[in-house]
Amino acid sequence: MLGIMHESLKNIQKAIVGEVVMSEELELMGDSLFNNQVPHMWSEFGFLSLKPLGSWVQDLNDRIDFLKGWINNGTPYVFWVSGFFFPQAFFTGTLQNYARKHVIAVDQLTFNFDYLDHITYKDVKEKPADGCILYGMYLEGCRWDLEKHMLGESLPKMLYTDMP
Repeated sequence: MLGIMHESLKNIQKAIVGEVVMSEELELMGDSLFNNQVPHMWSEFGFLSLKPLGSWVQDLNDRIDFLKGWINNGTPYVFWVSGFFFPQAFFTGTLQNYARKHVIAVDQLTFNFDYLDHITYKDVKEKPADGCILYGMYLEGCRWDLEKHMLGESLPKMLYTDMP
């Protein structure tokens, strides 16, 4: 995807100054960039998002930074679940790791969730013994009540809220 983005940006720059012919694809891309929308040629290879271009690029940079950190520094203590292209595969891998460690058939496992609302993901300093710690999840139409440690009614005009 990054290669496609790089190449298409070089081509549109050339097309704007007349060094190459402005194809219909490049014109559509230029219109998208002008309108702060993610060009179709990028979104068809990238992650699903309804964000405008600026936020989409910031999200892309955050994803790259997260994955680079994972590659350069080893497995992180917490995982940014919103940054995964296909989070279901990550969850399956988590179950498989647990099954191998405890010699249990993976199809006998289910997930159990503990909401760590007394700390933030930045406060985590070590990996859990089993499972994983996630951040980047959101609630729609409700909120997490930090006092009652359970779901609660949404605050006025707040459709989406962060999970702890």
